[in-house]
Amino acid sequence: MEKEKLVEVNNLSKYFKVSGGDLKAVDNISFYINKGETFGLVGESGCGKSTAGRTMLRLYEPTAGEVIFKGKNICEFSDKEMKEVRKHMQMIFQDPYASLDPRMTVEEIVGEPFEIYGILKGKERQEKVIELLDIVGLSSEHAQRFPHEFSGGQRQRVGIARALALNPEFIICDEPISALDVSIQAQVVNLLKDLQENLGLTLLFIAHDLSMVRYISDRVGVMYLGKLVELSSSEKLYEHPLHPYTKALLSAIPIADPDAQKERERIELKGEVPSPINPKPGCRFADRCEYAKDICRNTDPVLEEIEEGHYVACLRVKEINKI
Repeated sequence: MEKEKLVEVNNLSKYFKVSGGDLKAVDNISFYINKGETFGLVGESGCGKSTAGRTMLRLYEPTAGEVIFKGKNICEFSDKEMKEVRKHMQMIFQDPYASLDPRMTVEEIVGEPFEIYGILKGKERQEKVIELLDIVGLSSEHAQRFPHEFSGGQRQRVGIARALALNPEFIICDEPISALDVSIQAQVVNLLKDLQENLGLTLLFIAHDLSMVRYISDRVGVMYLGKLVELSSSEKLYEHPLHPYTKALLSAIPIADPDAQKERERIELKGEVPSPINPKPGCRFADRCEYAKDICRNTDPVLEEIEEGHYVACLRVKEINKI
């Protein structure tokens, strides 16, 4: 039985005008997220993954392309229609220190969505806020405190409670653990996993911690310099990567077994990441790829299905992997 697609991204681009020309932060990417699944989006810093997430919610207006949510292209929506859609699409931000207003109490922060949409007042709102805090592992006594009185992990829980306030179907988690201590990261990821199962949420999980993405995601997309270079089920991508960049990324994950770590070949990429401002034609990864030939520098690769459910944007992928 075919799964229901909740979100579809088709040829989405976001360019920023800068003094040198167009900075192509997100350049013609396409993918879909099934209802109830977690889609991981990974890549190194500056590859455009956070910009992609923000553009999907229209926090940044897209330069081109469409975002289909429940069968409708939200890129064509008016501000009024968009406000209604945002009840169902929410975001957990990367920095729990910057995303909470320091002058508001936790009760005011978590209750703000009800204020904006004019729902639940007085005691009802107060009870709902305490219920939301309880869901994310905080207690009623936290409601009257200010953000500066909390640790980073607790602040992120407040951000999650705020995102859950309006019972959304889809939440974009924009590197929700990167600003937290390692000991707290697992707690927050486990919380998101439990919430997804209990509330039937659909998540886009953006991160550069590859092992965490493997743990939480059903399918994973790999981005490099604004382009989606590989897309597959989580298990297949980690066990059998096909794109040279994905292979290099995965070879950098440390293994807990020292003997296995010594024997493993680490793929080191040469050179610097090219500028995303007016990029040259051809594969964005060509200058750092050991397999690159002239065709790679002149022809743009497109994402195509190489194995069932496994998409790769590489002109020489079959040759490299002997498929």
